[in-house]
Amino acid sequence: MADTGVISVNRAIGLLEAFGVQDGYLPLAELSRRTGLHKTTVLRIARTLATHQYLVYREDGAWRLGPASGWLGARYQASFDVTASVEPVLQELSKLSGESSTFFVREGNARICLYRVEGPQAIRFHIRVGQVLPLEKGSPGKVILAFTGTPGAEFDGIRRKGYYISLGERDTDVASVSAPVYGVNWQLLGAISISGPIARLPKKKLEAFAETLVGKANQLSIALGGKRAVTLSR
Repeated sequence: MADTGVISVNRAIGLLEAFGVQDGYLPLAELSRRTGLHKTTVLRIARTLATHQYLVYREDGAWRLGPASGWLGARYQASFDVTASVEPVLQELSKLSGESSTFFVREGNARICLYRVEGPQAIRFHIRVGQVLPLEKGSPGKVILAFTGTPGAEFDGIRRKGYYISLGERDTDVASVSAPVYGVNWQLLGAISISGPIARLPKKKLEAFAETLVGKANQLSIALGGKRAVTLSR
């Protein structure tokens, strides 16, 4: 059997990951159900995590994520040192497009949502900061793959255009357009995107957003230390 790491550590991580973005306190029984662990095991792990403030206990027996969990996320974001530059650009994109805007970075064979600004529309698709998504599906992942040199005709086309439009690739109801963001020495940092329901974002509308998106991506790249701009190819 392949070595999958330390069992106790895997269980502790699984317990932390059992909390969803909308969850507050969760009872022990629900944590047991979500993790597939016996209640006594969950309780033992939860108490250990609580001593380090990764979980917080309530008198009725429910648990929630603690301040140390949030601090880990904050330190992860801070390691990129881009907060002051990225967030205003995402705010501008959401204001201009009326849709949600997101900044993704690559972690191994996946992409991570590092920053997100939700659009003003009542109907939208939520992605939480820290969420892990596939690289090979969706416009942000395809852009990251293309601008890190992945070979192939599809990626050649993305590099020529300077952006990529996805219509229902990862989620059949979601459409997006993404462009690359660079940092010091013109090293790719990640991708910014505009996304929303596919019914509200047909291809023509996303193409209309592309020039603005690439412009903002170039603005952000220059602010973060990039030397040249990506140009659009029609």
